[in-house]
Amino acid sequence: MDSLHLVHVKLLAADLLSLASRHTSPPSFARCGRTVARAEVVGVVVSRDRREKFLRFLVDDGTGCVPCILWLNHQYLNANDSSSRASDSDPTAEMALKMSELVSLGTLLRVRGRIVLYRGAIQIAVRDVVLEKDPNVEVLHWLQCVHMAKECYDLQPPSA
Repeated sequence: MDSLHLVHVKLLAADLLSLASRHTSPPSFARCGRTVARAEVVGVVVSRDRREKFLRFLVDDGTGCVPCILWLNHQYLNANDSSSRASDSDPTAEMALKMSELVSLGTLLRVRGRIVLYRGAIQIAVRDVVLEKDPNVEVLHWLQCVHMAKECYDLQPPSA
């Protein structure tokens, strides 16, 4: 099995949003034939919509906008998401509420989580959010994405 599905793959929005969806249950995604399940993006929050059970927001990295969903009610998520495993569960409600306070318009964030399909569109089911104070982080993320794509992500998987 391809080990790329075990890590948060550093991706630019344009790359994330262009992943090929595989028709499996639960849905999985491919980049150059390799399975990608988790992603990390860095960008500026350009939209924010808070509801009782979730916070939906967009992160813009200059190549596109990544839709993100942060579930605020941990019990609700586990009861309704049979694909969620205990070892890969989303943050507890308390942690999620603290992370949701970091998400405000114009802030630079690092977001990591599972790649999921919602109404046919790719989004990130957020696992963690980090407020970035250094504006150079965005450019460094771009450089890391390009380097990792060239050296790791875009290599053909080993044949079995």
